[in-house]
Amino acid sequence: MGRRVLITGLASFWGGLVAKALEEDDSVEVIVGLDTREPTVELERTEYVRSDENYSILSRIVQATKVDTIVHTFLIIDSTMMRARTMHEINVIGTMNLFAAASAPGSTVRDVVVKSSSYVYGTAMEDPVWFDEGMPRTHPARNGIERSLDSVEGYVRDFAEDNPHVNVSLLRFSNVLGPDIVTPLSRALELPLVPSIFGFDPRFQFVHEVDVVRSILFVLDRHLPGIFNVAGDGLLPWSEVAHLCGKRTAPLPPIATGLAAWPLTRIGVPLPGELLDLLRYGRGIDNRRLKQAGFEYHYTSAGAVKAFIEAVRLRDTIGSTQPTYRYERDVEQFFRHSPAVVRDLSDRPS
Repeated sequence: MGRRVLITGLASFWGGLVAKALEEDDSVEVIVGLDTREPTVELERTEYVRSDENYSILSRIVQATKVDTIVHTFLIIDSTMMRARTMHEINVIGTMNLFAAASAPGSTVRDVVVKSSSYVYGTAMEDPVWFDEGMPRTHPARNGIERSLDSVEGYVRDFAEDNPHVNVSLLRFSNVLGPDIVTPLSRALELPLVPSIFGFDPRFQFVHEVDVVRSILFVLDRHLPGIFNVAGDGLLPWSEVAHLCGKRTAPLPPIATGLAAWPLTRIGVPLPGELLDLLRYGRGIDNRRLKQAGFEYHYTSAGAVKAFIEAVRLRDTIGSTQPTYRYERDVEQFFRHSPAVVRDLSDRPS
């Protein structure tokens, strides 16, 4: 039997990308994806199962499918996406149900990968230049994102201690940039003037979206347990990030910053509290542990910024001339299986 994988958050950006990558791996026999919504990318072998926000059906799915691997991609790290209560349901209750299912009697789960975020370290003036995986945050969690991630990681640690026969991998990703992902940070960098906070020029670190997926597949392939920071080499002052994007900064006042940033929300570029904190103090995470395990990044922090802005410029140049299509599962099933579709002779079985 090949590997049997369950992915949470199949309709999320990361869930879809991980599923597509696993579909290309012949050693993966079964892929099951769970989400409250249908997937938005074209998938061939992945089976979609609709769930509620806290994944209450997970235990039944794990028991019925006998999966040996769970990839938990759906942790909310953007407070602009939904209400705080819904975020808590998904992040905290959903993760609790995931580990309850994985640790149930007779469970076949032997590998769990959790996609977390460097937001768990927080950001403060007293922070070290680099956080390694064993360092605690210097201040208590200040916002809902940080508190929920802290709770999630508590469940991860407890599950790993109680189930030593399971390889548990926790990946803490830095700020992600790429041609396709959209975040409050990427939207801010696309503005004509990049927002900053007067008197602050924090250092930022980035990871390219390609390296995000590659790192998840890396720990899966090697059954690699532990906590790993995932970030490109190098720290960049925020002013330098804006310069690489060909932009100038537009400082916001250091007092009542959230109120001053409110007009950006009306044009579709909200700056949530967790990002405003980052624009004050920045954050750097030590990426050596994953590299020592053999992982090689394709992009540095600066390289991720350059690749991102090149994709933005290309999209601005030719994007409006290209028809857009959002993947719809029912539509694709029609094209694949309907007898009404006239197929070329080369597509028909001989």
